[in-house]
Amino acid sequence: MKKAGAQSQVIKRIFRQLKKYTPLILLSLLLAVATVAGNLLPPVLFGEAIDYIIGAGKVDFDKLFYYFVIIGGIVGASVVAQWLMGVINNRIVYGVIRDIRAQAFAHIQNLPLKYIDSHSYGDVVSRCIADVDQFADGLLMGFTQLFTGVITIIATLVIMFIFNWIIALAVFFITPLSLFVAKFIASRTYSMFKKTTKIRGEQTAFIEEMTGNLKVVQAFGREDENQQKFDGLNDELTKASLSSIFFSSLTNPTTRFVNAVVYAAVALAGALTIIYPSVLPVTFGVGKLTTLLSYSNQYTKPFNEISGVVTEFQNAIACAGRIYELIDQPAQIPDAEGAKELENVQGDVQFDGVYFSYEEDKPLIQNLNISAKAGQRIAIVGPTGCGKTTLINLLMRFYDVQSGEIRVDGNVVTEVTRKSLRQSYGMVLQDTWLKSGTVRDNIKIGKPDATEEEVIAAAKATHSHKFIMQMKDGYDTVIGEDGGNLSQGQKQLLCITRIMLCLPPMLILDEATSSIDTRTEMKIQQAFAKLMEGRTSFIVAHRLSTIKEADLILVMQNGNIIEQGTHAQLIASGGFYKNLYNSQFSH
Repeated sequence: MKKAGAQSQVIKRIFRQLKKYTPLILLSLLLAVATVAGNLLPPVLFGEAIDYIIGAGKVDFDKLFYYFVIIGGIVGASVVAQWLMGVINNRIVYGVIRDIRAQAFAHIQNLPLKYIDSHSYGDVVSRCIADVDQFADGLLMGFTQLFTGVITIIATLVIMFIFNWIIALAVFFITPLSLFVAKFIASRTYSMFKKTTKIRGEQTAFIEEMTGNLKVVQAFGREDENQQKFDGLNDELTKASLSSIFFSSLTNPTTRFVNAVVYAAVALAGALTIIYPSVLPVTFGVGKLTTLLSYSNQYTKPFNEISGVVTEFQNAIACAGRIYELIDQPAQIPDAEGAKELENVQGDVQFDGVYFSYEEDKPLIQNLNISAKAGQRIAIVGPTGCGKTTLINLLMRFYDVQSGEIRVDGNVVTEVTRKSLRQSYGMVLQDTWLKSGTVRDNIKIGKPDATEEEVIAAAKATHSHKFIMQMKDGYDTVIGEDGGNLSQGQKQLLCITRIMLCLPPMLILDEATSSIDTRTEMKIQQAFAKLMEGRTSFIVAHRLSTIKEADLILVMQNGNIIEQGTHAQLIASGGFYKNLYNSQFSH
């Protein structure tokens, strides 16, 4: 019952998604009626024509020519109507797919990082690409075959009742068997297709993860283990796919059997009517029997198509369910009503009694108090897992505090817009990110309207200009996803150049020079010193030699600040910081 309820909810959402395309759907229905009429009228005319072929030398060729001309015109009109219906159905389906993909992508950008951090990227990609494509296939088949199939069934049944109500009754009472078979199978294939789409998402996630980290895989010789895991997922997907396809494929042969029974019933009833005209209340000739047999085929054919549509639609619904699951994930808390824009930021930052944890039962930051004055350089140090990166996440509002407040220039960050807050920070992380495009495009991400002179000046300040000019097309060189063949140090230099171009009022440097050689790092530190003049800067560093000039050093452990002061003060105090510093320079 729970699965049926979930399935019905997905179907309702699909219909809501289709609502804006109502005019096109009605036009498609009208064309479906025209197509069906074009398919059903010729058998009647052929039956009439047959009655004008009485025997040798008794053929009325004028009448036959008349009927053939009419039949040709009807068939031609039907073909045009069917083509137009296909064009419209494609427009409806791919319009819906465009809407869903746009909705999903927009929602992904508003998801809290908590969701992104706890789900594989490959599964998210699979929902937006593979599942949407599967949904499109099922929806297109539904529009293409369902309309014409249902109309054909109704129309042929009505016509058969007009021709011979006894035969029509026989057909009518056998029909529910076909419907029962289709419903029985369809009700059991949904869960199978849902399992298939889930495993497909896991496989996509695994491939994406292994491809993105192939160097690490090869470095540690994990090829065989990964191949085994992939083979396991592949076998699972094969078994799930075979089970769902095998079960759903039973629909066609079973409905074909029912169709054969219907055809035999029509032939038998028609033959008896002709042989024993005095026994049965309805009499008709061979021409009309030919027409009825043709209609029995027309009548039963859609059941095969509809059963296929129903099976495919189960897969489409399962895929749509996964897409809607993503879209239904709670978005990040929206900006407060009346949230204001941060303007003319000076850079005073305060943490007042801040509590935060990623998991409720695992406390991390407790009662954190920090006061950073405008223009100060605040260094954050401590062992791995102490909360340094968490502090950055809170500054940028990637996560919100559970209690307490963070203020910028006296403004509580939850009362200002995220966009204006994040634009006030320039952030360089240890993990670099570059998009596919030119070097220039990557540098100008934060300032799209920057001039060529500004771009070059920023690159020279970060010592990137030289290696950029050594590339094939200089600033017009196209780099692939995540920097292509650039070294890690070069990628980091480009990310630093990006910030140098923006010149934001506050900076966050999270291991910003970790991938740069010592000689270049010295030059970058000089560039950073110039960049940080008059700007509040938060510097996360493991190499303590890079933060000796900081105005304030915060030493963190287990989410708490255990020491704070200048480098000289902390060395003199002889505490945790001194031990940490000496451990890096002892021989």
